[in-house]
Amino acid sequence: MPAADSSKPRRHRRFRRRLRTRIILSFVLLGFGLTTLFAFAALWASKYVENQLVDDVMNRNIDEYVRMHQRNPDAKPTLAVDQMYGRVVNPNDPGSMARLAADYPQWVSMPEGISSYTGTDEANQLLSYKVALRKTPDAWYYLAYDTRRANIAQQRLWWWLSLAVLVFVALSLALGWWSASKVMSPVSELASRLRAYRGSSNPRPLAPHFPQDEVGELAKSLDDYAERLTEVVQRDREFNADVSHELRTPLAIIRGSVELMLSRPDMDEKTRTRIQRIQRAEQQCTDLISALLLLSRNERGHGNTDVARVVDQLLDAHRATLGGKPLTLRVEGEEGARVDSPEAALSVALGNLIGNAVKYTKEGEVVVRLLPDAVEVVDSGPGLSKEDAARLFERGYRGTHAGHSQGGGIGLSIVSRLCALYGWEVGVRPGESKGVVATLRFSPTREASAANPARA
Repeated sequence: MPAADSSKPRRHRRFRRRLRTRIILSFVLLGFGLTTLFAFAALWASKYVENQLVDDVMNRNIDEYVRMHQRNPDAKPTLAVDQMYGRVVNPNDPGSMARLAADYPQWVSMPEGISSYTGTDEANQLLSYKVALRKTPDAWYYLAYDTRRANIAQQRLWWWLSLAVLVFVALSLALGWWSASKVMSPVSELASRLRAYRGSSNPRPLAPHFPQDEVGELAKSLDDYAERLTEVVQRDREFNADVSHELRTPLAIIRGSVELMLSRPDMDEKTRTRIQRIQRAEQQCTDLISALLLLSRNERGHGNTDVARVVDQLLDAHRATLGGKPLTLRVEGEEGARVDSPEAALSVALGNLIGNAVKYTKEGEVVVRLLPDAVEVVDSGPGLSKEDAARLFERGYRGTHAGHSQGGGIGLSIVSRLCALYGWEVGVRPGESKGVVATLRFSPTREASAANPARA
């Protein structure tokens, strides 16, 4: 069964945005939004004002055009604006209306007032103009105004406003970059000072290095948290040291008394067996205390421990507790492998794996295989479910086959923590036919290390 993976899923870095990036992006979006809104407002206002001015000019000019024509119908009225063109049509003359329809078919059905038209001239150039119409019983007065220059001016204004938007976006980017640097500078300094305190058991206060602002308040909160955390860690270390010291004393007394009792030649075999069980239990307690003390201090002890010898001791201890259980314990593989760790740490790690195999295997055998860089514990028990395999190394979790057996579900959690401390690997997988294969690897491979939680 694959090694249980308790590592939390990591968020993809590409979906993460740094605070500095978010500040810069906010400035850019704000600058772009405001300048774009201003550009559209300027274009609309320019177009509106221009239409109002053109309509006003055309209304005044067509009124003047009508008056001039009515005073002297034979004279050609003079227009004050170069882009204007006037025409008078007699609605009662079919020929005049026919010529109007031939030249400007849209004007025939045009309502009185001002209307906008587009079209093309003889050279197929785009035309854009407005036409004002005044109707009398004897004459229709048309006044056309060419709006192409105004449209060109509108296009130029659009290009200039587009350039202004780009310039203001660039300025917003520069301002956002500068502001983000100013805003993030104290935060970055705070993070740098925190990283500098990594591994320190007595970090210096952070608040004096920052002004009385939000970052200063954050520094004060971190100082308070660090102080409380340091107190908790210190109490935990003192407690562990005191418990370790106080437990070692009675264990040393038990060890001395057991050795003294075992030295008596007149002791019967049954009593000797029971006293040897007491001796092995005392050794297990001593090893467990040493391992827990290393874990509490996060201290990696060193040694040159013979793996085969520790396995033999553990198997001998479990053989003595089998009673009439039809279970065979044996060891396979080559001896000679050594591990740079105290014997207590290796004994606790292997002892939990072997103890679980012996505990949950009702009959058959438990085989411990010695490999050059690992130890495998193979049992013929009922195996593990998928849920057990996924949560086996969680603290307090007990498998589906635990039943009413004693234990708080912390043994394999201790193994996992020891592996993380020493850079080992621990994992389980299904056996070839039945049972479980538990592996403790001392030289983790790259592939396995990526999928196993119990590693440094």
